[in-house]
Amino acid sequence: MFTRIRTYFSFVRFSHSVFALPFALAGALLAARTHPVAASTLLWILVAMVSARSAAMGFNRLVDARFDALNPRTASREIPRGALRVSEAWGFVAVASALFVFASWRLNSICFALSPVALGIVFWYSLAKRYTSYTQLFLGLAMAVAPVGGWLAVGGGAGWEPWLLALAIGMWVGGFDVLYACQDLEFDRAHGLRSIPVRFGVPTALLISRVMHVIAVTGLLAVAWVTPLPWVYHAGVAAVALLLVYEQSLVRADDLSQVTRAFDMNGYVGILYLLVVAVSIYVH
Repeated sequence: MFTRIRTYFSFVRFSHSVFALPFALAGALLAARTHPVAASTLLWILVAMVSARSAAMGFNRLVDARFDALNPRTASREIPRGALRVSEAWGFVAVASALFVFASWRLNSICFALSPVALGIVFWYSLAKRYTSYTQLFLGLAMAVAPVGGWLAVGGGAGWEPWLLALAIGMWVGGFDVLYACQDLEFDRAHGLRSIPVRFGVPTALLISRVMHVIAVTGLLAVAWVTPLPWVYHAGVAAVALLLVYEQSLVRADDLSQVTRAFDMNGYVGILYLLVVAVSIYVH
């Protein structure tokens, strides 16, 4: 049983939930400054985020199974190597999607009404590379839903904060996905798949990624321009910026050997930002 659970966790890369979840909680904490939040609300936000991301990743693995089997880098994934049947994967996606809709219903009527839209956005990314070169921007859009969802879950009203956070996370995620896509450039070209590296080449793609990360940091700073946050927040954003600078320094057009290492560093970015927001609001 535990082996099977580990297989499902590996199937959806459960540990990568740290990319979007901290920003959803950050959006909720910012809204909670004027809308008291119960512990149960935070719990259902956690359930909603993990289930939505798991459904999206499962869907991605399903629709890409044929390409994954052909790509030496991804041939060992669960479906290509037979560790998980297609029917089991579809069942997992259905259950995760239903759990997300249920969690949205437990949060409030707005989240419940928007839950199919959110699922549509996160599922579309997996199909985008068949139709557009700007696939990484659609992944950014899928992740940008997180802080807006967290804000709405707590009952946040009109405000710039969730939209600036959405811009920041969208540019951050899209930027590191551009780096990640560089390693599949030749495979994607050979199989008719589209991406920013395929469209512009690796050197220009790296420049685009760096510009996106500059915009991401600017978006994080802009949150403090529209809402009162202490110096701790600015120091935290500076630390995030340094992490992104180091991440970018690991990847060069003539050396993509550190792409995975750069990708894994992003797990620290979201956690650091959430801690900074929490300290800025509740401690400082």
